[in-house]
Amino acid sequence: MIKWAGWIITLFGTAHTIGALTVEKAARHAGTWFSGGLWHEDLADMSPAGSAYWLSLESFGPPLILLGLTVLWLDRRGITPPAFIAWSLWVWTVVDAVVLPLTPWPLVVLACALLLIGCRRARRDSPATKAGVPGA
Repeated sequence: MIKWAGWIITLFGTAHTIGALTVEKAARHAGTWFSGGLWHEDLADMSPAGSAYWLSLESFGPPLILLGLTVLWLDRRGITPPAFIAWSLWVWTVVDAVVLPLTPWPLVVLACALLLIGCRRARRDSPATKAGVPGA
């Protein structure tokens, strides 16, 4: 379950970032981004290039990719990710669902549920837990 959660989170972040760069055509503003065109950008009155930057490279997509890959990395090494990762991502997703209800946020909720179930099962099946070790 942890592996599935990691893959869902990684693919969600990747799809968001690549979709913003291609489908939403944010990448057409790359010249402005890398030439200093955003250095004096007013966040309260964003240009199309600034808006495209925040939709793509500065969105939640890249951090989700890193988070998903971290979950996968931990799982491959037999390390159970801490449950606070799932709970934190769940809170962030609930806020997203309230602000933008017509987005694919249910996929992230699914990943959070899988991660929490996987963490609980790993903790339950841990030899330290069975041995009665405090804090395990």
